Amino acid sequence: MNFNYISLENNMAPHTTIELIGAILFLIAIIHTFSTKYLEHLAHVHKRFSGILHLLGEIEVVFGFWAMVFILFIFSLEGHDSAVNYVDTRNFTEPMFVFVIMVIAATRPILELAKGIVFRVSSFVPLKTEIVIYFLLLSLVPLLGSFITEPAAMTLAALLLSQNFFSNKVSTHFKYATMGVLFVNISIGGALTPYAAPPILMVSNTWNWDIWYMLSNFGWRSATGALINAIIISFLFKKDLSKITFKKKTGSQMPLSIIAAHLFFLVNVVYFAHHPAMFMGLFLFFIGFTIAYERYQNPLIIKEALLVAFFLAGLVVLGGIQGWWITPVLLSMDSSAVYYGATGLTALTDNAALTYLGSLVEGLSDEFKLALVSGAITGGGLTVIANAPNPAGVSILRKHFSEKHISPLSLLLYAIPPTIIAIIAFRFL
Repeated sequence: MNFNYISLENNMAPHTTIELIGAILFLIAIIHTFSTKYLEHLAHVHKRFSGILHLLGEIEVVFGFWAMVFILFIFSLEGHDSAVNYVDTRNFTEPMFVFVIMVIAATRPILELAKGIVFRVSSFVPLKTEIVIYFLLLSLVPLLGSFITEPAAMTLAALLLSQNFFSNKVSTHFKYATMGVLFVNISIGGALTPYAAPPILMVSNTWNWDIWYMLSNFGWRSATGALINAIIISFLFKKDLSKITFKKKTGSQMPLSIIAAHLFFLVNVVYFAHHPAMFMGLFLFFIGFTIAYERYQNPLIIKEALLVAFFLAGLVVLGGIQGWWITPVLLSMDSSAVYYGATGLTALTDNAALTYLGSLVEGLSDEFKLALVSGAITGGGLTVIANAPNPAGVSILRKHFSEKHISPLSLLLYAIPPTIIAIIAFRFL
C-alpha cells in the first residue's frame, strides 16, 4: 500500500481511517506535551508508578511514544507491510543531523572557541561584561545559526547560558523570559541563508531561493527582530544581570590544533547535512578522535542528543500524516491570512512540515510563498515542537528548573512578546 497521505485537494475530510487516527493521536500528543509538568509532579508523589510517570513526563519522549502507538495502529489495521512501508518512506535525515550536530557543538573545544569570541566582542562595548555577553548570546549566536545551522547555534547558546547565567541565583521569571527570546531568535536568526533553517531548507531549492534572495527578503528583517528582542530583554533584566559576576577560570589552554580538528568535523557535518551516510561516517571518526584526545574533552552529551533525535523522529512519523487537513487550511487563506495562520499552526506542528506542504503546491504567488515561510519562522519559538532546535534547548536548560522540568505553557506565554516583535519586523517593516 502506498502511504502518500499528503492531499492537495481543498477539503478537510480524511481519506482513510489511518489519517483520522493519525490526526487524533497528533492532538493527543500536543495535549500530552502541555501536561508533562503535571505528570512529572505525579512521578515524585506516587513512587509506585514513578518509572512510567517519569517516562511520560519527559517532553522529548512524547512524540516518540505516540508515534509508536500510531505505528501499532497501522500494524493492526493494515498489516506488517503497510506499517514498515510507512516508516521506510519517512525522511529521518533531520533527527540524525540534529543528534550529530548537538554532540559536536557541545564539545569543550567548540564551547571554548565560542566563549572566547563572545568575550572578545564584549570587550569592545563599554558596559558591564555580563550584560553584553547576555545580549550577544541572544543576538549574535542565533544569527550565527544562519551559517552553522540552527541546531548548532541553539546548542552553543543554551550551553553558554546554562554555564554563565542559569547556574547563578536567577529567578524563574528570568529563565523563562530568556528561553522565550532564545527560541524566537533562533527561529528567525537562521533566515539569512537558504540552508540553515529547516523550514527554509524545505523550499529553497524548489522555489530557487538563493542567499541574495534570503538577505533581501528575510535577512535584514530577521536581524532587526533578533536585535530588538535581545536589547529589550537585556534592558528589562539589567538589574538581575548586574548582580552576576563571572568567575575567572584557571587551567590549561586549549591547543589550537584540537580546536581546528573540531571545527573541521563541525564544518563538514554542516556541509554534508543532507547526506546521512557522510555525516554519520564523519561522526564515527569524530568519536574516535575524542577518545584519543580525551583530556581535552568534557563528557559528550550523547543521552541529551539522542532524546532530542527521538523527539524529532516521532514528530516526523506522526506529523507526516497531517497534510490532509493542514494543506486545505493554508490554501483557503490569502497571503496576509496565511502569514498569521502559519504563525499559529507552527505552534501545533513543526514549521518545516508547513513549508514542505507549501512546496508541493504549484502556482503559488511569490507573495504567498514569502508569507508562508516568514509566518513559519515567526512562530518557531512558541512551543517545543514548533522548531527542530527547540527540544535541544529544553534538554540542555531544564536542569535549572524545578523538578528538572520546563512548563510548555509557561514557555508559550513568555515567547509571545518576542514573537510579536518578530511579527512587526516581518509584516510592518
